[in-house]
Amino acid sequence: MRAEAQAHVDSINDALALLRQSLDWDRALRRLDELNARVEDPTLWNDAKQAQDVMRERRRLDEAITATRAIESEMAGTVELIELAEAEGDQELADEGARSLAELAQRAEADKVKALLNGEADANDTYLEINAGAGGTESQDWAEMLQRMYTRWAERHGMKVELVDYHAGEQAGIKSATLLVKGENAYGYAKTESGVHRLVRISPYDSSARRHTSFSSVWVYPVIDDNIEVNYNESDLRIDTYRASGAGGQHINTTDSAVRITHIPTGIVVQCQNQRSQHKNKAEAYNQLRARLYERELAEREAAANAQNATKTDIGWGHQIRSYVLQPYQLVKDLRTGVTSTAPGDVLDGKLDDFMAAALSQRVTGETVAVDDVD
Repeated sequence: MRAEAQAHVDSINDALALLRQSLDWDRALRRLDELNARVEDPTLWNDAKQAQDVMRERRRLDEAITATRAIESEMAGTVELIELAEAEGDQELADEGARSLAELAQRAEADKVKALLNGEADANDTYLEINAGAGGTESQDWAEMLQRMYTRWAERHGMKVELVDYHAGEQAGIKSATLLVKGENAYGYAKTESGVHRLVRISPYDSSARRHTSFSSVWVYPVIDDNIEVNYNESDLRIDTYRASGAGGQHINTTDSAVRITHIPTGIVVQCQNQRSQHKNKAEAYNQLRARLYERELAEREAAANAQNATKTDIGWGHQIRSYVLQPYQLVKDLRTGVTSTAPGDVLDGKLDDFMAAALSQRVTGETVAVDDVD
């Protein structure tokens, strides 16, 4: 079999291996049998919520197992077809088989990523918080570029984006912003983006046109519903109100409608100012707080299991997860997985899927890659 076709087979086998690992294949087969038996039990429907949870888990497992088996079967059949065509000297049929393998490899990669989104909160909507690092206008402009990048990424996937909180920079950009991204698996995809992001470019704010390095941090945590219980003591909270800043009209800028809640034991701070009503801002801030505390619990579980864990660190050298170089050359490089792109314009326009897929795979395999940062 030609090298090109063999490369597609290798890619498909890699995706299938990761699919099986992420599903814990033998356990998944046993669990699906259990769920099928429960669905046939008429008493299951006495509890509507429990029935919905069972049906949701059953559907997810069934789709993943069926997709994996279908890819294995199609690959085996296509490989057999190519080998037969090559043995008979039918180049046209062999080429058709190679094209089928290429399409199958793309499908396997998509199914692999979908199967990796099996975390407890992966299907949920997500908050995405962006904070400028030290560096004044440079970092604040970079933070705004990141805000646009994630907005465009969400729009590419048909998700809706709401601006929950926004603090403008003194001259340009933003000091911080919090986005609420609504869509299927929003948190599952975005969770790998938590960390420090580094930008290298010729500064548009430097009259000497010197190259500058800027840092901003991204923090991702899931939206949780009332079915997930998060415990905290009201006595551990400090609630402050203040006058909202930025766009929003006369009312939002002339009343103390913005709300900030600090969870004293953990130091978690959440804030909201997008609503005209202090009451609505407070309710949204409480939602963010519950989400942040829940995300903290998830992170602690991952850390206990020695899983890859995105943690909040200093916004500066030595902590970045990805570097974006615009001058003197064009390159975006992920420092966890080694994935690169020579089209930073596309990445900053929301083309992040390759980076997210690689980081999700790394969380499952636990494999680390030695990656040197770019200059």
